[in-house]
Amino acid sequence: MNATAVNVFFKQALIMAVDWAGYGYAALVASGGVLGYVKAGSVPSLAAGVLFGGLAGFGAYQISQNPKNIWVSLATSGTLAAIMGNRFYNSRKIMPAGIVAGASILMLVKLAFGVLQKPQKS
Repeated sequence: MNATAVNVFFKQALIMAVDWAGYGYAALVASGGVLGYVKAGSVPSLAAGVLFGGLAGFGAYQISQNPKNIWVSLATSGTLAAIMGNRFYNSRKIMPAGIVAGASILMLVKLAFGVLQKPQKS
């Protein structure tokens, strides 16, 4: 590789922003499902946590590649906000419904700000 190719590679790596909030959200959702299984033996919690955590992680990866590609993250966080928000409303339990609903709403706000942000000149 010549020096120009190396410079282009590193410039692209610096420009591409990693969606750390999205990956953290994915880890929270997946670990919540695992915790529900470990504490209560709930297989549905494990399945939902792994499924939605995986989708959230995939969405974070897509956003890291292209910041305008928000659709998987939007669908995942919107679905979890609705489901867990309803569970929180009915049960008033902070753990896990309130935490996941709150984190999902924060992800929706983050995605909205990301879409509304003006593109930066390079």
